[in-house]
Amino acid sequence: MRAETPGPSGFLVVDKPGGRTSHDLVDAARGWLGTRRVGHLGTLDPLATGVLPLAVREATKLVPFLMGGGKRYHAVIRLGVETETLDAQGPVRRRHAGPLPEAAAVLKALSSFEGEILQTPPMFSAVKRRGVPLHRLARQGLEVERAPRRVQVDRIMCLGCGLPDLELEIDCSSGTYIRALAADLGTLLGCGAHLAALRRLASGPFSLEHARQPQELSALAPPEVAALMIPPAAALGLPVLRLACAEARRVAHGGEIPAPAGLSVAGTKVAALDPEGSLLAVLELRANRALRPLRVVGFWPRVAPNTPLC
Repeated sequence: MRAETPGPSGFLVVDKPGGRTSHDLVDAARGWLGTRRVGHLGTLDPLATGVLPLAVREATKLVPFLMGGGKRYHAVIRLGVETETLDAQGPVRRRHAGPLPEAAAVLKALSSFEGEILQTPPMFSAVKRRGVPLHRLARQGLEVERAPRRVQVDRIMCLGCGLPDLELEIDCSSGTYIRALAADLGTLLGCGAHLAALRRLASGPFSLEHARQPQELSALAPPEVAALMIPPAAALGLPVLRLACAEARRVAHGGEIPAPAGLSVAGTKVAALDPEGSLLAVLELRANRALRPLRVVGFWPRVAPNTPLC
């Protein structure tokens, strides 16, 4: 297989439309940017729209440093109807025959989901059991026991309570399933519920203000799409350290370097830039006051080895 031509690295934020999978957008981005090295930072269900950050080329190595970021969603939960998939895409499992709860009872129930809660992943999810994604088992008509997980819901703001629909804005930790929250709310209220609509407003440092529509991106040439990417160091949000030539060479080969005087807390991470200002590595301060590379994402020097640089 022929090696790819080197190109710019960074994060491209797409405003995912409904009806398309996250992998659909990864495939599309490979065409927009002319590289196979594209991955996403967290799946959005086909029903959902909104912020889908994509890592491009060397930025794919930084995904573990960004996956744990918080999420913000705009959600519509419909009371009175339970579905197999916990959202509007699945067949109806049960309809509530009686009256729906009063708005005051709904708001009180919502408040019980703020803070650290236990949440059981849905069967229709990418969570794996013995190496098999749960959604594959669910499509075979199987339901298996799932261990509850601790997730953090920092804020639930009710934007509208025109029953049977609740319009909410939710700030939560990575790994929180809004579909499961909707179903659990319906169980608590005794009337059932499902997720009718979902839009991701933010994922870690990426928000809708960074996002571009797929049709806009598909009309651009690869260099024009690359110009819209967020630089890796900016996305990480870590303290920045500009390296001298000798330090860059050492770090590029996985070696440690002495920490500058301003760093003192072991475990502190920094974004190390090469002498040209490009991200070279993520470094971590060790107890011996040396900076150790956690992940090298570039190389140095970027020209022929015998070319004088500095």
